[in-house]
Amino acid sequence: MDDKRRTRTSKFISKVLRHEPESVGLTLEPGGWVLVTDLLSGLATTGTRLTRAELDEVVANCEKQRFAFDDTGTKIRANQGHSAEVDLQLAEAEPPAELFHGTPQATVAVILREGLLKMARHHVHLSVDTITATKVGQRRGKPVILVVDAAKMRADGRVFYLSANGVWLVEHVPPEYLRVQ
Repeated sequence: MDDKRRTRTSKFISKVLRHEPESVGLTLEPGGWVLVTDLLSGLATTGTRLTRAELDEVVANCEKQRFAFDDTGTKIRANQGHSAEVDLQLAEAEPPAELFHGTPQATVAVILREGLLKMARHHVHLSVDTITATKVGQRRGKPVILVVDAAKMRADGRVFYLSANGVWLVEHVPPEYLRVQ
């Protein structure tokens, strides 16, 4: 599979598993899981024909590690970023003292006033390093890196989760826990 097709397929599977499982006849199980065979069948109904080996290649070569297989290899899910209704079955985790969020320059004033909001997703996504945060922030313009005082948030009773691909998740980051790097 060439890079272009792999990227296009990865993005489409992300859309299906995170936002529109019903568009290919799927219902997400608790944790966001679906049977691999059901995913492949559902994709085929849209004209996206994919073998199990090609799906394995998409998952293995996804730079953002968007997907995970269960221990049996019979189920797949998106690691985070869902807007579809699903219980992600995440366990609380103790975050590092600081986390980072990359955002376009145009959104900084609003964020510093309202905090980081999850918008249509289940959680706000935070990075453990500024390199990742910069990549995320530059998708829609000149990036600004926000530093999140995760230690203070945790001390104040806020709950954090760590996704399977290393993205930190939280319900909301109020402005008092943010500063521009």
